[in-house]
Amino acid sequence: MEHSVDDKAKIIWINGSLIEESKANVSVFDHGLLTGDGVFETMIAYQDVPFAFARHYKRLQNSASAFGLKVPDSDLLREACINVLKANNLFPSRLRITITGGPSPLGSEKGDAPENVIIASSIAPKQPETSSVITVPYPRNEHGALVGLKTTSYGENVIALAEAHSKGAREAIFGNVSGNLCEGTGSNIFVYYSGKLITPPLSSGCLAGVTRALVIEICKKLGIPVFEDNTELEFLEKVEFAFLTSTLREVQAIETVNGVMLPLVSSPIIKKIKCEFDRISTSDQDP
Repeated sequence: MEHSVDDKAKIIWINGSLIEESKANVSVFDHGLLTGDGVFETMIAYQDVPFAFARHYKRLQNSASAFGLKVPDSDLLREACINVLKANNLFPSRLRITITGGPSPLGSEKGDAPENVIIASSIAPKQPETSSVITVPYPRNEHGALVGLKTTSYGENVIALAEAHSKGAREAIFGNVSGNLCEGTGSNIFVYYSGKLITPPLSSGCLAGVTRALVIEICKKLGIPVFEDNTELEFLEKVEFAFLTSTLREVQAIETVNGVMLPLVSSPIIKKIKCEFDRISTSDQDP
């Protein structure tokens, strides 16, 4: 009897060991579960090596440092990722490293148990060429303690994305407390108007996306100026074109904003950027 991808036993890596997903466990007192005391990175693997691993590892270190969480050595984690990818043999693969605070008291106070480090993979979802987005009234706090950190405290994203899906959209876009454009639930955003390609600055409270950084570098190579400037959230419906960037979306044009069709969905600029990104992602060199 043949098994589908869904019922195939998955292999994960947890605290130094490869194990079947069904046999893995963490304590119900884990601080990541109880309080969101955890960080993570999502990567994509087109073959059995995670794409842009060094960039993701650097961001993981930055996020973990803020929580006082220890991150295993880069070479050890990279090898563990490769072993998980080879064991599951699902490509292109969504690969996630999660580090949590380990067993702790029932509250915000940290315990003294070691962290849990988990690596898991699954098939990367197939992405459409374009996405429809909505804006949501829940502002990102660009002055908060979690600014720029990729943490397991994803409650706002869960609520916002569910609202987007309920309205037939694929992504929700946040403003910040200053009323400026910030980011999506799992993506960065670029907009084009008045002859300028603009993306929110990191000071807006957006995550320093790995794909965002790669796109900025690609634009520099292609001679396309990118301005990291603040833009009022309400202006999003009036831009000429826009696109999302993320590990899984890569470079994805926005079709509608709050049901309003953007004037230029299939922009030559987006095509140029996407073409160069595709070239980088399929090369043997890690960017």
